[in-house]
Amino acid sequence: MFTHFWIIVTVPAPFKPASAVLTIAVLIVAMLSFQIGAAVAKQLFPLVGASGTTALRLGLSALMLLPVWRPWRVRPSMREARMILVYGLSMGVMNLCFYESLNHIPLGIAVALEFTGPLGVAVATSRRVVDFVWIGLAVLGLLALLPLGFSAAAVDMVGVGYALAAGVCWAIYILSGQKAGSAHGGQTTALGTVIAAMLIVPIGFGNVGTALLSPGLLPLGCAVAVLSSALPYSLEMYAMTRLPTRTFGVLMSGDPALAALSGLVFLGEKLTIIQWGAVACIVFASAGIAVTSRAAPQPAGQPLVT
Repeated sequence: MFTHFWIIVTVPAPFKPASAVLTIAVLIVAMLSFQIGAAVAKQLFPLVGASGTTALRLGLSALMLLPVWRPWRVRPSMREARMILVYGLSMGVMNLCFYESLNHIPLGIAVALEFTGPLGVAVATSRRVVDFVWIGLAVLGLLALLPLGFSAAAVDMVGVGYALAAGVCWAIYILSGQKAGSAHGGQTTALGTVIAAMLIVPIGFGNVGTALLSPGLLPLGCAVAVLSSALPYSLEMYAMTRLPTRTFGVLMSGDPALAALSGLVFLGEKLTIIQWGAVACIVFASAGIAVTSRAAPQPAGQPLVT
C-alpha cells in the first residue's frame, strides 16, 4: 500500500505542465479518497471522539508524509513560510471542525455545508457570465441541503455551525495552499500537515488521554490518515497549483455527491428525493465549470490562479 502511495504522489515532477484531463482526474481521486476516509473516521468517534480522531488522522499523516517528501530540504522565503503556516493552521482547524460536525449531522449534509467555503472562492474569483450560471446551479443544489432550504428533515444547528466554520477554513486552505504550494508542491503538503498536527494532537490528548496510543486503534487510524489526509492532500496540492482558483473551487462541489454516496454505502445515511436532486444540481454544476473553463497560459511550474 505504501509503495503504491509513493508512486501516486510523485507523479507531478515529470508531468509539467499537466493536461487538464489528468489534473481533474487526480482531483476526483482525492475527493473519493477523502469521503471514504470520512466514513471510516466516523467509526472511531465512539472510541476517541472527534478531536481524538482528528489527532490520529493528522499525527499519523504527518509521520507518513515526512519520509516521502523530506520537507527539511525546503528553504522557504519569509513570505512562503507565512503562507505555509496559514495553510497548516487552516488545515488543522478545518479537520477538527468537520469531524465535530459529523458528531451531529450526516456526512452528506456536513460536506454540503462545508462547501460554502470553496463556493465563496469560486464566486469571488469569477469573471465570466457562464461561470455564474454554473455557480447559480450549485447554489440551488446547496440551498436544498441547508436547514433553511427545501428539506423538512431536522438538522442539528451545532453541527451546522461546525460545518460552516470548516467551510471558512476550507476557503483559506485553498487560497493559502495555492500560494504556498506553487514553489514547493508536496513539501508544502508535508509541512502543512506537520503544522496541523502540532496544533491538533495536543487537543486530542487533552480530551482523550493515552487512549490515543491504544494498539487496537492503529489500523483504523492509519486507514483514516491515508484516505483522509496523506493521499488526498498530496493529490489536491498537485491539482490546486495547476487549475484556476474558480475551477478548483467549483469542481470540489462534487464532494457532497460523493459524501452522500459514502454515507449511504458505509454508514446507512439516506437522503430524501429532494436532497438527491440537490446533489444532482451540484454535480451538473461541477461538470459545467470543468467543460467551459478556460485557463490562460502560465509559466511552467506556476499555479494557474486568476
